[in-house]
Amino acid sequence: MDTNKQYTWWLKALSGADEVQARRFAGAIALEMGWGGISRVEELTGMSHSTISKGIEELKTSEKLEQPERLRVSGGGRKKIEIKYPGIIEDLENIMDENTSGDPMSLLKWSNKSTYKIAEELVKLNHKIDPDTVGRLLKENDYSLQANRKNIEGSSVPERDAQFRYINERAKEFINQEYPVISVDAKKKENVGEFKNPGQIWTKKGKAREVNVYDFASLGIGRATPYGIYDPKRNEGMINVGMSYDTSEFAVESIRQWWLLFGRYNYLNAKGLMICSDGGGSNGSRNKGWKIHLQELVNQIKIPITVCHYPPGTSKWNKIEHCMFSFISKNWKGTPLVSFEAIIKLIGATTTKKGLTVAARLDKNEYLKGIKFSDEDMAKLHMESHDLHPIWNYSILPKSD
Repeated sequence: MDTNKQYTWWLKALSGADEVQARRFAGAIALEMGWGGISRVEELTGMSHSTISKGIEELKTSEKLEQPERLRVSGGGRKKIEIKYPGIIEDLENIMDENTSGDPMSLLKWSNKSTYKIAEELVKLNHKIDPDTVGRLLKENDYSLQANRKNIEGSSVPERDAQFRYINERAKEFINQEYPVISVDAKKKENVGEFKNPGQIWTKKGKAREVNVYDFASLGIGRATPYGIYDPKRNEGMINVGMSYDTSEFAVESIRQWWLLFGRYNYLNAKGLMICSDGGGSNGSRNKGWKIHLQELVNQIKIPITVCHYPPGTSKWNKIEHCMFSFISKNWKGTPLVSFEAIIKLIGATTTKKGLTVAARLDKNEYLKGIKFSDEDMAKLHMESHDLHPIWNYSILPKSD
């Protein structure tokens, strides 16, 4: 058995011993270890150097080790810091509360609240304390180390529930008529090249793939802009992987490609198409280009398109997020996206036990940002706003020749 492990087990056996037995046993172990033994035992047990030395001294000077009548004199031992400084807990609470209600000019509010920083602040308030003791006090007063937790969606949008019900009702109507309902959104842009991709994959020990230390785009071959279309009824999707910008023109082109490759064949008798999208970005409810390019698509496919936007702050309810994007991310986790071809293949290999299939295509077109559309352009739209939340719900109809 490893010597250090053996000593550790011996010292753990002292958990039920009184302090005299403990220090004498610790002293015996230190003597057996030889040079540096006191420091080693101090590290293993947390006992002070003086306590272990006292145990060694008792072993050396006592022929017969007897248990004293008292372990220490009445009232002996170090007093708890809460007794020594009665106001220290209140001061600690005030310091920890500075992040929400303290002085906005407090330096501590804008610094990392480590036990060292907190100890420094308490010393300024005439409390002699070290960082380890601060840690003990924090734990005893129900503090713990925690990470940020995403949970705030922003203020509740008026009649948000009504919008969700409206989307569900309209979707049921389309599906009952065997018309397509699709969920659309742009996925996070990805650097293409030898870059670290979060996640882990099984590899031979010591054979982890080496990638760039820095994520500078200049070290890669470009950026991929994936735009997704998901068909909940068929549990099928398509990703149009752009090499340019995520613009309204790119978003509508992605939907056009889905229709040409899949939609028109899967829904031969469709007399309408419903799109569920987020309220912002390239397919946002206030994006003029989005509506103008949709009008062009409607004129091409000769069927009306109904758009229903999710309220602000509710993008996670968009089906494409948790029914398709999440599985694509899981499929390529830990795998560097070294080329556009690799991205297309990884997306195409994404499946689930429930039968999800995803197709992918590369879009080499260049899309320009910053194109402005006038009110005159908007006036030419053949668009009907719905009675409920007309900003979020509208239909674009084909223009007669």
